[in-house]
Amino acid sequence: MPKYIYDPAQDRMVNKETGERMVSDDAPLATPRVFSDLPGYQSPIDGKWVDGRRARRYDLEANNCVDANELPKVTNGKLKNPRFAKKHGLEHLLER
Repeated sequence: MPKYIYDPAQDRMVNKETGERMVSDDAPLATPRVFSDLPGYQSPIDGKWVDGRRARRYDLEANNCVDANELPKVTNGKLKNPRFAKKHGLEHLLER
């Protein structure tokens, strides 16, 4: 896999070994997409500091809570996820 470096003389990314351009002048530079983490906040449940998605997941689990996005929507109070329903002793959508 070629390695690319920035060449200030050409004002573009070039192959380190050959000097060939990485992309044409018309195409945008290909870069990886990065998603930022959640900003830190004080937990409304127990007041501890929660910093990031992983800490949020642990906070919800430690306080026996679920994400609001996981709550049933139009299912008459029955859950769609059978594993989640069984784990929490709740009724699954297909159970009667």
